[in-house]
Amino acid sequence: MTNDLAERKAAIRREALARRDAMDEAERIDASLTVGDRVADHVTAAPAVVSGFLPIRSEIDIRPLMMRFADRRARLCVPAIVSGELQFRELLRGAPLEPQGFGTYAPGPDAAVLDPELMLVPLAAFDRRGGRIGYGRGYYDRAIARLRGKGLSPMLIGVAFACQEADSVPMDDHDVPLPLIVTEAGMIQP
Repeated sequence: MTNDLAERKAAIRREALARRDAMDEAERIDASLTVGDRVADHVTAAPAVVSGFLPIRSEIDIRPLMMRFADRRARLCVPAIVSGELQFRELLRGAPLEPQGFGTYAPGPDAAVLDPELMLVPLAAFDRRGGRIGYGRGYYDRAIARLRGKGLSPMLIGVAFACQEADSVPMDDHDVPLPLIVTEAGMIQP
């Protein structure tokens, strides 16, 4: 990635996260539940394995949505960082969680490693073309590429608050655009 592209992405990320941080806590809770309802209504077939994430800082909280998929008999997993890459470890009620950096947690190395059929992708910023900016390390782009390299084609749904939308997100060759982004304001299908 060129230095200019990285700097533009960093500026968009900072601005979007500042808007997210400025949201009132009650507004974040209500918006998170609305996003969960929209995704659950959209995904009518029950995927066997759903990857989600445990929220950090002011991030959207999709735990209620994940439980709705568990109620549909989906196995849940969340990302663990292993040797600089994401590994999707099964999330089981009562299983111990370990710190992963970035302020998040994941099941330990004894947890089953799963290949998700549905990936709920966290976003720092996004645009209406399906462009996304994460937290700047490319974890999700590489994880999606690895799954596709195994012949898998997980359904990708970006989830975020509407205030995180940017006019345009610069994309590099390795950046994976999202076919669906869901916010409390609606669904964006580029």
